[in-house]
Amino acid sequence: MFRVVIAVAMALVVLAAAFVWWFPSFVMTGKRQTLEEAMQWQSEHYDTSFYQELERQDYVVEGYDGYLLHAELLLNPQPTDRYVILSHGYTDNRLGSLKYVPMYLARGHNCIVYDLRGHGENEPTFTTYGILEGRDLACLVKDTRERYRNLTQLGLHGESLGAASTISSLKWHPDVDFVVADCGFSDIENVLREAYRNAHVPEALFDVASFGSSLRYHYALKDMRPIDSLAENDVPILFVHGADDDFIPPRNSEDMAKATRGYSEVHIVAGAGHAESILVEPDAYGGYVTAFLERCS
Repeated sequence: MFRVVIAVAMALVVLAAAFVWWFPSFVMTGKRQTLEEAMQWQSEHYDTSFYQELERQDYVVEGYDGYLLHAELLLNPQPTDRYVILSHGYTDNRLGSLKYVPMYLARGHNCIVYDLRGHGENEPTFTTYGILEGRDLACLVKDTRERYRNLTQLGLHGESLGAASTISSLKWHPDVDFVVADCGFSDIENVLREAYRNAHVPEALFDVASFGSSLRYHYALKDMRPIDSLAENDVPILFVHGADDDFIPPRNSEDMAKATRGYSEVHIVAGAGHAESILVEPDAYGGYVTAFLERCS
């Protein structure tokens, strides 16, 4: 009987250890979309024909610690010396940023879209919800300044994980003139805990995942907090968030707007779910950006 108890206890320990090891990979290495899948989704939700008509230049940038990022310059048909770098959401890729491109083209910007680490054409790896992604983006900003020496304005625009990565990059004081952050999270903990509550599973799963991520990937989920990059930030930030976002609650943008030292404004878009604001209210969205850019200049 004693041997049976020991065997059961050991089996439970092994199962628990296996779960702690596996669960972070579920949170940090979700299935990524291919470029073809991303383009199909975009084309089903809005007119993407403009993309084929643009002059495009593909290139590779060295991100943080030598990690290579695939990027694409989308040249404005009207010559301009203003640029914006757009960052996509989790499991998406650079084509997921296309829905914002016409807005910036119309406002006189060249657009740079790129694959966040672990996404698109980049080498597969885990996501750190802004920590390494923010450092990558800071490297991309530096490369953009060196590559396009004629530029007179450089901005950043991010959606969801891309917004969190954009906010996180501010910790490294990139040389940019403005930021637009759409449906970003202030910290990944509040997002995951709320998701667990909504799914009626123990919130303690977050603590398990955070402990496991620190063991397996050497980055704890509890430390993935873009909001901590804002205390010394002076770059103007426009926060946009869908009022009906049930994945990343709008309070995340509101909290970050309060946390930044520099100028900020928040616009909550009625009737928009997660990453839907520009699709639900394209004219209003464009108006927010236009007014914001005028204030920044």
